[in-house]
Amino acid sequence: MSERPSAQTIAAITGTDPRDLALYHEALTHGSSGAGDYQRLEFLGDRVLGLVIASELFRRFPKAHEGDLSSRLHALASGETCARIAQRLDLNALVRFGTQAIGDGGRYSDNIAADVLEALIGALWLDCGEAAARAFIVKEWGEMIDGQVAAPKHPKAALQEWAAAKGRKPPEYRLIRREGPDHAPRFRVGVTVGKLAEAEGEGASKQAAEKAAATALLDILTQEEKK
Repeated sequence: MSERPSAQTIAAITGTDPRDLALYHEALTHGSSGAGDYQRLEFLGDRVLGLVIASELFRRFPKAHEGDLSSRLHALASGETCARIAQRLDLNALVRFGTQAIGDGGRYSDNIAADVLEALIGALWLDCGEAAARAFIVKEWGEMIDGQVAAPKHPKAALQEWAAAKGRKPPEYRLIRREGPDHAPRFRVGVTVGKLAEAEGEGASKQAAEKAAATALLDILTQEEKK
């Protein structure tokens, strides 16, 4: 198991001196350790993250309609984005795992990385209040929020629209395989548009694998159209 992070380490990550260090230790504890884990704090942090990002989008994009705001929120608060930020902060290196979870690759799990980041936000909100949690989120997500000149379109939606515009059958997804332990699964999904083309994608969840497959198929179709 990892040593519990110090107050200085937490402050360096969050930008705020912790008052109740136990909250952050809980946020950085996986259930496999046999101690209380991060799941309750993750539940709270997920809601705090969504609220802060939604309010920032509302303020920064005054002319955007509800659909655009929802698309932006979905991308910014997704597990994929959270995992990327958690990896940049190297949070998984601070998580206390049980021996089995370490052997199963828990430290490299995108799912766990995303969950731990949300748990950390929950701990920060409880410990130091809304202003501290908002400051941390704006610091880590700010450039991505401002960088969204246009609302991102989910690859599955984009593929669905492409098929409809071309008069093709709707995309069909199928699960090819699921591997790994429950706390660090890997999914592989295939997608086809009739008999026109097919592609596959992988991810830490079925939804992520479907997104990857849709992205891959869109790339194939785009290249074909350029020929």
